[in-house]
Amino acid sequence: MSDPGPAPAGRWADLRTRILSAIVMLAVGAVEIWLGGTAFAALVIGLTSVMVWELATMTAPGGRKAPVTIAVTAGAALMLAMVLRSDIAVLFLMVPTLVLILTPRRDRRLSGAYALAIMLAGYGLVELRQTGGDRAILWLVAVVIVSDVLGYFVGRLVGGPKFWPALSPKKTWSGTVAGWIGAALVGLVLVLAVGTSWLIVPVSALVALAGQMGDIAESWVKRRAGVKDASDLIPGHGGVLDRFDALIGAVVFVLLLGLFAPVTRLFGG
Repeated sequence: MSDPGPAPAGRWADLRTRILSAIVMLAVGAVEIWLGGTAFAALVIGLTSVMVWELATMTAPGGRKAPVTIAVTAGAALMLAMVLRSDIAVLFLMVPTLVLILTPRRDRRLSGAYALAIMLAGYGLVELRQTGGDRAILWLVAVVIVSDVLGYFVGRLVGGPKFWPALSPKKTWSGTVAGWIGAALVGLVLVLAVGTSWLIVPVSALVALAGQMGDIAESWVKRRAGVKDASDLIPGHGGVLDRFDALIGAVVFVLLLGLFAPVTRLFGG
């Protein structure tokens, strides 16, 4: 969700719809995280497939069958990667990237790179739920949501200089920094409440930054494609990519961080 900067009162007209949609998504997400296992993996595979469909549709408008085929392929590839859970899984995660690069569309390399980020995020979410449990996945989601919400409201209320106007003209420094602070506070709450490592405070802020970069990356893709929203599937939010763009950036960052020190160690794992 982009930080839209200051706006007149009329721009708050969609707030009720956004909140209602967010409540439904949070309720579904909470149940799936609690269930874990196959139920959570199925949700992630479904969302990943839809996001790949949105990406394929944005970058090659006019076609109907091709984006659906690519989305189904992405879902199947992600499922195989989850079943294998080995080094070869990465090859399956790259399948949608290869398809997007080899089919006619705008910005093939950009589309392919973003498709890989989507697939990595899907795989990483399930892996984090399995290895870190409820606490780790709830921490990640809380960091992204708090950063996103604070960035949205502080950006609208305070405004100020733009963070990266060339790629995301509505995102402000005030909203961006508010997101970092909010994420760090999420980490601090965990330290005080459940005794996690103090390192989770700066790591939470870095995860928020990665989420904001995910938001900007999706804005870049949409600007290149000449569209406002990835789709209109979620009332008040646009598409699934518009809602989960920050989570993509955050999960990819956690995966990269895991190459050096698994994030689950912050929780005693």
